[in-house]
Amino acid sequence: MRILLVEDDRETREFVASGLRQAGNQIEAVEDGRTGLYRATDGTFDLLIVDRMLPGMDGLSLVRAARAAGVEAPVLFLTAMGSIGDRVAGLEGGGDDYIVKPFSFAELNARVNALARRPPLRDEQPLLMVGDLTLDRLRRKVSRGSVAVELQPREFQILELLMLNAGRIVTRTMLLEQVWNFHFDPGTNIVETHISRIRSKIDRGGDPPLVHTVRGAGYVARTD
Repeated sequence: MRILLVEDDRETREFVASGLRQAGNQIEAVEDGRTGLYRATDGTFDLLIVDRMLPGMDGLSLVRAARAAGVEAPVLFLTAMGSIGDRVAGLEGGGDDYIVKPFSFAELNARVNALARRPPLRDEQPLLMVGDLTLDRLRRKVSRGSVAVELQPREFQILELLMLNAGRIVTRTMLLEQVWNFHFDPGTNIVETHISRIRSKIDRGGDPPLVHTVRGAGYVARTD
């Protein structure tokens, strides 16, 4: 796997790069946010490992800019910023996983391997449809009827998961694990907030609702 490591602390950078190379990965390591963004957007990396506190451009801004530029590679934040608020901000900002320093390399390597196992988009299902709502998984576009719907990366992931499971309940736990990679409840209304934003964008103009709450169970994408 080809990995971009963006870390300004030399000892950490060399330690992580060396360990991941020994595990069979190709590593490119840079030490500031602007260089990291430049390298991330060339589209050749399978994974980005990014510190939050970087010179030039902070890691969260780097990831947001990379996502806005169409970078879809998984992002693992590796940072000393470890509060629940920090974790939520990182994952909402486009990260796929979050490890707090000090850390175990064994855990880091396991998280890297877990992200590498995430399945790619299936060619046989490039378009998902529920009613007049269409999600193009290859072009990363959403439309309702003839009207384009602008979604943030995390909102797109949620809607994609709901539409892949159209007619079936997607639980809050499933969303936390598959969209945020949380294997615990963060104790916030992060899921509900994102669902509300998605509904406000796809149900405009009095269109029939397509994302429904199943009380006590989760959410389902369906036409009624």
